[in-house]
Amino acid sequence: MRIGMNEGTVARVDAVVAPDMVATLGGRPVHPVLATARMIEWMEWASRLVILPFLEPTEDAVGYAVSVVHRRPTPVGAPFWAVARFQRQDGTRIVTTVAAHNADGPIGDGTVTQVLVPRRAHL
Repeated sequence: MRIGMNEGTVARVDAVVAPDMVATLGGRPVHPVLATARMIEWMEWASRLVILPFLEPTEDAVGYAVSVVHRRPTPVGAPFWAVARFQRQDGTRIVTTVAAHNADGPIGDGTVTQVLVPRRAHL
């Protein structure tokens, strides 16, 4: 891991809720709003973007834990964004705080933990 990641290290990803991002169970749409799983996906992406510039060529990071609360809905067609901020590193575990927002305010928050692993060739 390269030196330099600190509490000021932040990443953001922006998106618009598409029809394939709505809440589904068993493959069937349940609500016409952003699914919790899709919100978390964007939070994890922002978290990974925090880490990527600091990885050595021989290492990678994989998801380890997610603890998120989904606080309010975001309808199809509405923009939203996820922000991740480096919180701490405990050995090979890197914890980021994450938050998602839409035009009306916060929609979710929590933490994402990734673990540093040796980079392997992907099949």
